[in-house]
Amino acid sequence: MEGKVTGIAKFGAFVSLEEGKSGLVHISEISAGFVTDINEHLKVGDVVKVKIVSVDEKGRINLSIRQAQPKPEAPRRPAPKNEYTRPSVPDFAPEPKAPASFEDMLLKFKQDSDSKLSDLKAKEDGGRRKRSRK
Repeated sequence: MEGKVTGIAKFGAFVSLEEGKSGLVHISEISAGFVTDINEHLKVGDVVKVKIVSVDEKGRINLSIRQAQPKPEAPRRPAPKNEYTRPSVPDFAPEPKAPASFEDMLLKFKQDSDSKLSDLKAKEDGGRRKRSRK
């Protein structure tokens, strides 16, 4: 839709729509980039293209200028010539594992911990034996 900017605040701009209705364009919805000062982008009386984002339970209309603009297409690079290209991969993926239960995770933690402790004790005992032989 098109609307006319009727007021500007630090947090956004008020836009008059058809049938006497008005809505708010929040500062984050004015431009794709970071907006520090709304006055650098809009002035009272500007006609802007807006998209209705939502209408809350009180009937307030939330608008977006950023979403009303066409999305810029990413520039495409041509494939380099005379370079190796990867062979295609079949269109299947392994089934994801079900998340482990808390008990399973705790059991694995205990096993890993016991294993590390026994390795540490074996190293300490080995060092004591060497010292006692001298």
